[in-house]
Amino acid sequence: MSYNLSIEKKMLVLSSLVEGNSIRSIERMTGVNRNTIMTLMLSVGKQCEEILDREMINIKSNFIQADEIWCYVGKKQKQCTEEEKKAGELGDQYVFVAMDADSKLVPLYRVGKRTSEMTLSFIKDLQARINTRFQLSTDSFNAYADAVDRVFGEDIDYGQVHKQYGEEAKSEKRYSPANIISVSIRPMLGNPKRNKISTSYVERQNLTMRMQMRRFTRLTNAFSKKLVNLKAALAIHFFHYNFMRVHQTLRVTPAMEAGISNHIWGWEELFGIARQERKVA
Repeated sequence: MSYNLSIEKKMLVLSSLVEGNSIRSIERMTGVNRNTIMTLMLSVGKQCEEILDREMINIKSNFIQADEIWCYVGKKQKQCTEEEKKAGELGDQYVFVAMDADSKLVPLYRVGKRTSEMTLSFIKDLQARINTRFQLSTDSFNAYADAVDRVFGEDIDYGQVHKQYGEEAKSEKRYSPANIISVSIRPMLGNPKRNKISTSYVERQNLTMRMQMRRFTRLTNAFSKKLVNLKAALAIHFFHYNFMRVHQTLRVTPAMEAGISNHIWGWEELFGIARQERKVA
């Protein structure tokens, strides 16, 4: 079990995880069995998720950008049976991410299918976490407009970034989106500032996720085999990003810039919290 590992060994495993190494490569580097690595990831992921849910409340923000990033669990969507599609565990999964454009804090992320129901749930959760009027920017996914209108009404300034893509050649098979032909800005609700309608920062976070979580790397066999594993990896990633990783331009962590934390967290502090909460329980 993972609790038989020393603190130093746990720190080495977790540091390797957030730097984009695969489970098997960490096993080779550290000598820790991959089953033990998975057990550690699941237990620490749960702890990180609890901390994020507890700390990411009453956020003061002026500009929020939201986007989704695609991945899959177990198998590609086209390989799923009808029963597996209904269960929703396997196949396509989307990570909805909201980012504060000023502090670069990620106050919210959610994993699920790219549906109207999931989008509405994501927007409701975003409303519960931000306690100021803010300007929201998203892409032009149809479900956003209805969800934002239903949840916020007139209490938000909202704009969309609409990208038009070129058509693929009939003989061409692509794994990435087609070339962008044009980009247009669409004010949707309230009085958004046109020059602030943007998703560039949160799209850059998508790249960070692909670089620092091996299971998001395209064209490899490093995909998540179970949804619970994907959720644990995401919780560890966003905890590390918000509380531990010093942002290059800010020179502090996003949590410090947003006023949520007054110091850079370390893995030791996370383990200390875990031990304390187990004693209370």
